[in-house]
Amino acid sequence: MAYTYIKTEKEGGVARIIFNRPKHNMLSIAMMEEINDELSALLADKGLKCLVISGEGKSFCAGVDVEDHKPELVDEMIATFNRLFELIDKLEIPTIAAVHGACLGGGMEVAIACDMIIAAKGASFGQPEIKLGFFPPYAAIRLPKLIGQAKALEVCVTGKRYTADEARSLGFVSQTTDDDKFSAELEKLVGEIISSSPLIIRLNKLAVRQNLDKGFAAALADVGNLFLKTLMKTEDTQEGMNSYFERRKAEWKNR
Repeated sequence: MAYTYIKTEKEGGVARIIFNRPKHNMLSIAMMEEINDELSALLADKGLKCLVISGEGKSFCAGVDVEDHKPELVDEMIATFNRLFELIDKLEIPTIAAVHGACLGGGMEVAIACDMIIAAKGASFGQPEIKLGFFPPYAAIRLPKLIGQAKALEVCVTGKRYTADEARSLGFVSQTTDDDKFSAELEKLVGEIISSSPLIIRLNKLAVRQNLDKGFAAALADVGNLFLKTLMKTEDTQEGMNSYFERRKAEWKNR
């Protein structure tokens, strides 16, 4: 599908959504609708192994267009914005935000919605909405889970900007890299993921996510159940073991 505000790619089990709305990829309602259309299409592709979200130009994304916060547009904007997070949450594959430049406001919210953030050291993060009289709705529920209530509140009420290294220290960025090595390190990370079975990648993500809010005993029982009754019955787990003992590369069947 041809889009106006994003570019898309899909090859080798990797899907990519590239923001393309100069000059700082500010999210508009129309742009978010395009993102949502692409995310909806990706949900049905069981051969995918990961999704990378990135930005063209100087920045990853500097936020949601302030024009779309006007009273006559804000209901539609929030509904479209919320749909984006609902769709990312439904994806069974690992999602990576590849961040360079400004990652602010709604742009940071999209990044933290992903499972992993890899950031160039020149990137900057922040939720500056408070300076315009707003609060970041998705960050208000997501950040406390990632970095704790106190730091989440600091991010939201100060509007402070954080460097990539500071964001990594806080805990919501998983990896930083020198700017000139950013593309290479991103592809290295993607390569490490896609060497495995699509089915087993999804089961790994499920094992992590389904137990986040459970008590220890319930989580241990559920993950053991998933391991024994689902994972061990897949052809790819058997193939993984066979390839190990036969000292050869696994040939994944995605089942």
